[in-house]
Amino acid sequence: MMPQTSQKNIVLIGPAYPYRGGNALFMSHLYEALEPHFRIHFINYTLLYPSLLFPGTTQYDQSQAMTKQVPSERLLSSVNPLSWLRVARRVRELKPDLVVFDWWNPFFGPSHYAVSSLLGKELRRKILFITENVISHEARAIDTVLTKLGLVNASSFLTLSSQVADDVKPFAGDKPVYRSELPVFGDFYAQTALQMSKEAAKKDFGFSPEDEVLLFFGYVRKYKGLDILLRAMPTMVKDNPRVKLLIAGEFYDDPKPYHDLIRDNALESHVRMINRFIPNEEVAKFYAACDVVMLPYRSATQSGILGIAYGFERPVIITNVGGLAESVDEGKTGFVVQPESSEALAEAVRKFYALRPITDYAAHVRSRVHSNAFAHIHELFETIIHNQARD
Repeated sequence: MMPQTSQKNIVLIGPAYPYRGGNALFMSHLYEALEPHFRIHFINYTLLYPSLLFPGTTQYDQSQAMTKQVPSERLLSSVNPLSWLRVARRVRELKPDLVVFDWWNPFFGPSHYAVSSLLGKELRRKILFITENVISHEARAIDTVLTKLGLVNASSFLTLSSQVADDVKPFAGDKPVYRSELPVFGDFYAQTALQMSKEAAKKDFGFSPEDEVLLFFGYVRKYKGLDILLRAMPTMVKDNPRVKLLIAGEFYDDPKPYHDLIRDNALESHVRMINRFIPNEEVAKFYAACDVVMLPYRSATQSGILGIAYGFERPVIITNVGGLAESVDEGKTGFVVQPESSEALAEAVRKFYALRPITDYAAHVRSRVHSNAFAHIHELFETIIHNQARD
């Protein structure tokens, strides 16, 4: 029988409020999942990205409501070596049974290497890296070097998809690699946001009750494949003139080529584009308006957008890249298509609406959510701590 670890001490190192985005949201969910079972101390950032390196308008969550806030100590600057010393000293003072680093971008290689190296021999046996991504979607030649540097002191890894588990193997060697999955983020928005009917949400965006709405949600970069989706729209509209596309999220790319695609294909009356960060209190409205969420990505590991969609009981249409497909039950919670194909996206949308009268997509999504592995993540952490103490 595995020993009880309810009094074990875990230090989490990663982003949380006041930072925005999927990494901060994931780490906040992780804190809340572990806190009833362990003593948790969360070390947060004083500086995440220097402003010159951040492509959006702000790194901070400017939502007026529903911000998920967990207790944290803001100590770590990604670029200040003095803070790396302070964080390592603080972790040593806490005498944790497990030190957990959140890893998603090679930019953090130097800071993670320094902090983990300064922990000392005993604590370096207790370092878990959660690799949300191993190397970024838009990798440069130096990224592999920075990743090797940042991950070198890990004693074990936790991945959130089979694709990332494969990606981390060259860096892990013979170190243990554990598996879980992203939580269903949508329940956070759905439980706390003002709920709207589909009809009211459609009206708010200028759609008619008869319109059939596709949603592309989240910040826009080339790897997200919005251009591929826009190229599929003429075929979708020809098949079904009621189809509309709602685009919601801040453009990290130049928006002009996307506007050009809309204009050149005469899609102005079929596309509604909202180019800004969507605060928490508005998220529910976008998912209320849509029938299905589109993820036409060129590359991916896993996706928080998919978790939000499932939280609102919305099916998805995704491309078969990274670990996305393992989260979709074909024809039930959504459809998986080949990447880089506007034709495949259009066909999947046609199939989605053709099967909707005989398919209870929401019920299938609820069933999928019920089996989400993140619900048992505290048990996995008990196993990790037990195994590291034994080694």
